[in-house]
Amino acid sequence: MDTSERGAEPGAGRGPGAEPGAVLKRERVRDVILELIESRGAGDAIPSERSLCAELGVSRPTLRAAVDELVTAGLLVREHGRGMFVAPAKITQELVGDRQAMSLPQATGAWSSRILEFTTVPAGARVGRKLRLSPAAEIVYVARLRLVDGAPMAIEHLHIPAALVPGLSAQELESGDLYDHLREHHAVRVREAVQAIEPTVVTRAEADLLDVPELSPALLFERLTTDTDGRPVEYVHSLYRGDRYRIVSRLTLDPAPAVPAPRDGHHPGIPPGDFADGDAIRSSTVGDVQTNR
Repeated sequence: MDTSERGAEPGAGRGPGAEPGAVLKRERVRDVILELIESRGAGDAIPSERSLCAELGVSRPTLRAAVDELVTAGLLVREHGRGMFVAPAKITQELVGDRQAMSLPQATGAWSSRILEFTTVPAGARVGRKLRLSPAAEIVYVARLRLVDGAPMAIEHLHIPAALVPGLSAQELESGDLYDHLREHHAVRVREAVQAIEPTVVTRAEADLLDVPELSPALLFERLTTDTDGRPVEYVHSLYRGDRYRIVSRLTLDPAPAVPAPRDGHHPGIPPGDFADGDAIRSSTVGDVQTNR
């Protein structure tokens, strides 16, 4: 992503149909490159920066910044004189809990939001696939800065099917809980979410928004949320400050497991053999905001 653009103040409070701003432009470039990565295998080449710039109609610095971000995230490998290649797949581990045991307590602190960009746009191929929509179907795209006790904590990029939230305004998303709002104003009841968390570092523009030094550690979240009918209602990726936010999980050994533990692996952070084979793990997770020192 173009760090020089991201350092500028994005448009705020954009209504449906408004011209997409800088944040959304960078999001589109990122999505196109991710689509290329996801359609190829490890070691496969992706088009050159020159050809991608021509195809997307963006400047070389904008394209290069997006590539740099994906190289840092471990999704692309850049080889001098040869080009760009899809990186090897990452190792993925999952904690599985039953519906009664899995919980997500509220993170500490008083949370609020500042809208960076709000607009209605076509879903595009990648987001449309995640939300089970046609690429031409409209989504509400929201970029917002999340604050805790007035201090910047995270940058969120939300994608919500427009048909689910008629009349949704930017002002409505600046306070309160998004899921409470969906339930109370749009009769959308969320039930389940699949979320991945990875370590990363912040770009210069992200650092400006989060009030941290460039290349500071951060946590990258990607989440797909479904409602009680199993329908996708939200796709979001977020960047949380690594110096102020951490995830704490409580794991409980279940003597009468419903889901066997994998025999060929182990749970994150738990050495193999620490729990007996066949035992299930119950899990609860809480976000913990660290106080300033």
